[in-house]
Amino acid sequence: MSDHGFAGWAERVAATLFFTLFPADCRICGSPLIKVSRLPVCDTCLIALTPLQGSYCTVCGEALHLPAYIDRGETGRGETGGSEADRVAVETRCLLCQRADPPFERAVAYGSYDGELRDLIHLLKFQQVRPASAVLGRMLAEIIANLEQAMPVGTLFCSTITVIPVPLYTRKQSQRGFNQAEMIARDALKQLSRPKRFDLCTGVLLRRRETGSQIGLTRHQRRENMRGAFAVSDPTRILNRDILLIDDVYTTGTTASECARVLRRAGAARVWVATVARTLKISDVIALPENLPENLSEEVSEDRQRVAAHG
Repeated sequence: MSDHGFAGWAERVAATLFFTLFPADCRICGSPLIKVSRLPVCDTCLIALTPLQGSYCTVCGEALHLPAYIDRGETGRGETGGSEADRVAVETRCLLCQRADPPFERAVAYGSYDGELRDLIHLLKFQQVRPASAVLGRMLAEIIANLEQAMPVGTLFCSTITVIPVPLYTRKQSQRGFNQAEMIARDALKQLSRPKRFDLCTGVLLRRRETGSQIGLTRHQRRENMRGAFAVSDPTRILNRDILLIDDVYTTGTTASECARVLRRAGAARVWVATVARTLKISDVIALPENLPENLSEEVSEDRQRVAAHG
């Protein structure tokens, strides 16, 4: 038997002995694990971690009823010159994003916050299964790579993108032992093809108070719960910079919007949002007529502010 064959045989024997003495089950589905791994999750559950499919708002990332619609930009309102294809921008925007822009440029997520993906995130956050961060980081790296194509090359002041994880309150981070958003961000940046374009910046965005769970709160209550919760410790570190805000889950958008608003008020040029997962609701994609009464347009804008899901 060759050395390579013997090594493979010894590894299989060791694995068999390990699982005989220390039987383990997948922490997601409960099926027996058949190979040694730092992450106690079976291959079937890992394969089920699939990206989002379908049509989504190109700004906030909300799921939409229709596959697409043609949104005529400023160049498609009667000006001459250029082809029709040049003068018509094809976008997919939800109703709220058509009339009132959120404080961030775009929010993207890898998958839906349910099933195996939700369970994997919970393993990291609530059961301290830290190897889950590497898998979640690979997912985040994939959507950051796609988002990078839409991000600016750079500004006069800085050519790198400043990456800021959504912070935890000091007491919660001490109890958990880590900030999952920061941990996932670090794992994601290691896997990007151009990691030097991204500069991880911790400690600049602070959570000044413990906000508590958003579960069960109305939209207005969620906004009030987040009001004044974040602050920038040193505005010079983000002045005129493009920011990539990272979190594990995008639920209503309240947290992302409040963070983006605080960062922009402190001098950030633009804010982009990337999360591993997001809670999906189905939104209308009806294009509002351009002659919409001004008071109705204002009502839509006020509604966006009330729901705080988009800032």
